[in-house]
Amino acid sequence: MPSAHPSSSSSSTLSASPSPSPSSSSSLAVIDLSRADDPAERADFLKQLHAAARDTGFLYLTGHGIGASETARILELTRAFFALPEADRLAVSNLNSPHFRGYTRIGHELTGGSSDWRDQLDVGAERPAPVLGPDDPAYLWLEGPNQWPAALPELREVVLDWQTRLAAVAHRLLRELLVSIGAPADFFDAAFADRPHLHTKLIRYPGSAPSGADQGVGAHKDYGFLTLLLQDSVGGLQVVRDGAYVDIPPLPGAFVVNLGELLEIATEGYLRATDHRVVSPPGAVERFSVPFFYNPRLDAVVETVPGDYLRAAPGIAQDDSNPLHAEYGRNELKGWVRAHPEVARRWHPELATA
Repeated sequence: MPSAHPSSSSSSTLSASPSPSPSSSSSLAVIDLSRADDPAERADFLKQLHAAARDTGFLYLTGHGIGASETARILELTRAFFALPEADRLAVSNLNSPHFRGYTRIGHELTGGSSDWRDQLDVGAERPAPVLGPDDPAYLWLEGPNQWPAALPELREVVLDWQTRLAAVAHRLLRELLVSIGAPADFFDAAFADRPHLHTKLIRYPGSAPSGADQGVGAHKDYGFLTLLLQDSVGGLQVVRDGAYVDIPPLPGAFVVNLGELLEIATEGYLRATDHRVVSPPGAVERFSVPFFYNPRLDAVVETVPGDYLRAAPGIAQDDSNPLHAEYGRNELKGWVRAHPEVARRWHPELATA
C-alpha cells in the first residue's frame, strides 16, 4: 500500500500507538461470503461479519468466487515482473508518471518517514491523463494511464481484469457490511459509481535488508475503505490485537480483508481501522503479495452512515499530524506525496511540502 503519514496513498497512516511486542498466534474470523446467499445462514453470516469489522477490522474472506487459477496466475505474473532485468523494470519507473503509477525501487517508498524494504508496481484504473485547469483540485492528477513493461505484455490484461473482479467482490462485501450494522446497503453506491478509485499493487519483499532492519512495511492504518490482500505462502503480515502484534499467516483460498480509516470515520469510530505492518522475510527469502484497494471517486465526500449503531459509536480520535479530509481525493493525494516524495518533487513541486 502506499503508506501514509509521512507516507501513503491507497493506504496507510502511521500508527500513533507505541510499538507492541510481537505475538505468534492469529485469531482472525474466517468469513464465507457465499453464506450471504443462503437464507438459512444469512443471519449468522451478518452477525459474524459485524463482529469482525467492529472488534478487529481484519478478517479472512472466503467464498468470494475468485478461482484458484486466477490467484495462481496473478502471483505467477507478479513473480515474472520482478524477475525481469532491472532495466525493464526501471523503464516503467514511477518517476516517469505524474500520476504516481509504475515501478518503485527497493527502499524508495516511505512509511512513517522510514524506507520500506520492498519494491512494487502500482496500477490504477486505466484512464486518459486529465487536463487540469487552474481551479481544478490537484488530486485529479491521481487518475491517468498506467505504465506496463514491454517485456511482459500479458501483465496488462491480467492485472486490469483482476482489478475489475476484485472491485465487484469488494462492492458486495461493503454492502453486506453496511447491512450487518443496520445501515442502508446502498449508502455508498453513488460514491463508488462511475469512477471508483481502484488501486492494485504488485509487491516483492526481497528478504532481509543489509542494515538488519526488518521493516518490510512500517506500522500504519489504511486510510481508504476496503483492502483485499492476496498473499503467497511466505508469512510476514502482522496486525495489532489486544496491544500486541499477531501473525496473520496466509490461508489458502482466502483474502485478508481490512477496513480503512475513512470507513471508521464514516461510522464515527464504530468500525475499526487497525494498525498493521509487514516484517521482512528472513535471509534471502522473497515474499510476494498483491493488495487491492477499493475506494470511492476522488471527489466523493464521506458522510456519516445512518443507523441505530451510532448510539454505540465512540467517536473519532483526531490526530493533528494526520488530518483526514471528508473529500476522499485530498487524503489520497496527501498519502502519495508523503510516500513518494521524489515523484512529487519532479511533477508536483507545489505539493512536495504538503
